[in-house]
Amino acid sequence: LTTTGLPKMSKKQNPNEFLRSIKGKPVVVKLNSGVDYRGILACLDGYMNIALEETEEYVNGELKNKYGDAFIRGNNVLYISVAKKR
Repeated sequence: LTTTGLPKMSKKQNPNEFLRSIKGKPVVVKLNSGVDYRGILACLDGYMNIALEETEEYVNGELKNKYGDAFIRGNNVLYISVAKKR
């Protein structure tokens, strides 16, 4: 873990292990459309379908909407990253 308490990707860790390690942590999910969703990673599957809690939607860096829970279909996902502390 890093000093922020978030997992650090090491050379020995594969992407599946990394994704499992960030479950329950704040993440940013960037869609192919350019929209960002930020929230707590509840779960994801092998198709990269993602369930988020406490979700916020950002368009061009501007907060547009807040959702309790959100489900994102995997074929729309460009990447998932650990959210930086605000």
